[in-house]
Amino acid sequence: MKNECLLGPWVRRFLLEHLVAERNLSRNTQASYRDTLTLLLPFAGAQARRAIDQMAVEDLTPTIVRRFLEHIETDRRCSGSTRNQRLATIHSLARFIGARSPVHLAWCTEVRFIPFKKTAKTLIGYLEKAEIDALLNQPDQRTALGARDHALLLFLYNSGARADEAAKLVVSDLQLGTSPSVRILGKGNKLRMCPLWPRTSSLLSAMIRGRGRNEPVFLGRTSQPMTRFGVHRLVTHCAKLATRSSPSLIGKRISPHTIRHTTAVHLLRAGVDINTIRAWLGHVSIDTTNIYAEVDLQRKAEVLAHSNALYTRPTTENHWRDDPSLLAFLRSL
Repeated sequence: MKNECLLGPWVRRFLLEHLVAERNLSRNTQASYRDTLTLLLPFAGAQARRAIDQMAVEDLTPTIVRRFLEHIETDRRCSGSTRNQRLATIHSLARFIGARSPVHLAWCTEVRFIPFKKTAKTLIGYLEKAEIDALLNQPDQRTALGARDHALLLFLYNSGARADEAAKLVVSDLQLGTSPSVRILGKGNKLRMCPLWPRTSSLLSAMIRGRGRNEPVFLGRTSQPMTRFGVHRLVTHCAKLATRSSPSLIGKRISPHTIRHTTAVHLLRAGVDINTIRAWLGHVSIDTTNIYAEVDLQRKAEVLAHSNALYTRPTTENHWRDDPSLLAFLRSL
């Protein structure tokens, strides 16, 4: 068996040559691709009854790939979205091999014909103003650790940063002068600038006093840099405590990403332009940002109230054209 027919060297080239050298994908994306292959290769080897290092490309048959996807959903109890994410990695691997090895074009085509499963679109969760205030009030700001926790929660709400972005923040990323702002390195190694509220700037200034430019902004209990898991644990812990003062939080699944969604919805309610929100959150496409207009219940309630008022008024032809307030509202939608 020639080396170019073995699957192992192709996997190595895919991970190192394609993901890193050619695409320069983020570490988290690389880890997602790697994790898929970590699950796939042992499963495929067992199905094909071959040692992993002896598997040929054609041993990864479409039938085995379909069984793997079924295993993901049935045995591992993953969602349809996770199943589609794993399949996207396999499609990408097949495309990489097929583009560089004409011998494997037929195999590549068969694998890439495996369709994605249609899944229900889940509505994003966000917090109302009273709920986010209850969350922010949980840390005891009289202690150093509580002050850090409050500053971190406020920073997440102010910037809409992801947990990983907040954990990797260093002192040099903060500009706390007359126009406070923060530089955030996001997905795909894309940089964005976000303004900071005076309250956020004040808390961060006090917390980083005396630190070097390259030191992390948020430190853990042992003065080591916080991780995204530590940020997630802090948010869930404070959310659990906040249910005592805000019962509406009971049953809600709250994470750092929930705060990110909350930031977007509250900016939208404040009248911030959708393109500004897109840049604020670091979205590539405006379509991603538009989902916040779909989930804003307050906005929908306003539309309902105005539509009810329109329905109950005396019916005259084009009477809405003579109502300046209603016309202005409709133009704002």
